Amino acid sequence: MKVFNFNAGPAMIPQAVMEKAQKEFCDYKGSGCGIMEHSHRHKLFDEILERAISNMREIMGIPDTHAVVFIQGGASMQFAMIPMNLAVAGKPMEFADTGTWSSKAIKEAKLFGDVKVIASSKEEKYTRIPAVDEMKIDEDAAFFHITSNNTIYGTQYQAFPNCPANVPMLADMSSDIMSRKLDVSKFGMIYGGAQKNLGPSGMAVVIIRKDLAERTPANVPTMLRYSTYIDNNSLFNTPPTFGIYIFGLITDWVKDMGGLEVLEGINNKKAETLYAAIDGSDGYYRNPVCPCSRSKMNVVFRLPSEELEAKFIEEAKAAGMIGLKGHRSVGGIRASIYNAMPLEGIERLVSFMQDFKKNN
Repeated sequence: MKVFNFNAGPAMIPQAVMEKAQKEFCDYKGSGCGIMEHSHRHKLFDEILERAISNMREIMGIPDTHAVVFIQGGASMQFAMIPMNLAVAGKPMEFADTGTWSSKAIKEAKLFGDVKVIASSKEEKYTRIPAVDEMKIDEDAAFFHITSNNTIYGTQYQAFPNCPANVPMLADMSSDIMSRKLDVSKFGMIYGGAQKNLGPSGMAVVIIRKDLAERTPANVPTMLRYSTYIDNNSLFNTPPTFGIYIFGLITDWVKDMGGLEVLEGINNKKAETLYAAIDGSDGYYRNPVCPCSRSKMNVVFRLPSEELEAKFIEEAKAAGMIGLKGHRSVGGIRASIYNAMPLEGIERLVSFMQDFKKNN
């Protein structure tokens, strides 16, 4: 039976990518060894790195003002690197709090300076994204930080705030990066852990405006400075070579699919199909998110009881659908439907949901 992986991360990787990586695993391009064994200074890895960066620039329309770098430690390390590098003495660091991961970023930033939370949906249990036109960003802020998609709560920005010209907007896009078209030039920095849409766990992809790296104070350690990665093309030390290799294959796959315009259309169709099944269940399945904030990457829902939810998860697993258990902090069901999840997987889930309701 074909298994569909609905895990939030590490998540499903396109089948074509897995098959190509398998084929090349022991012998990359006739070199006699796998890419994990090659030196990061070898010309074969140079080609992989340059293609990965070039693909990312092409797919997302990244301007020359921004660098693309690969940093180990995932998005969570970025929560500390951002204030270490980009805080400015006497200026507030401003945040929108829309869930667990933005809260963690706020906690780290408080170690390095004045933090202001200018928008939050915490009191509403993070069931919506605060209205972006109500976000009053201080023109004197060092930066403004958002989390574009919230994996735990199933919310997503449908539009982005407009920052004052001198205030860079920073976005943790771990769970929806490269899933839809956006204007990268509006952001001072976009970053994301790779384990959802971009590849295996263990690294973050960072798109950062080059001039922002010049802010970094002299006492920030070498390996925690953005300029270290920019100036050395992510090769100051041994980078996560296998992760970058898989990332390169995934960006090849995105291009083969037709780019973000095509992929976004597929993602919209998947989300519409699943939400229609939830909304059309006469209340048996319930999505707690405000419709204006529903995520197209992480669809959360509840059943009439926790006992039924546990039964749903077990029976779905037996039917070839894994990873549907909601985050431990909120419970319920969560279907993570990132780029690699085909429409076929959504159709199987919807059919299962309909049968489960009839039988229970």
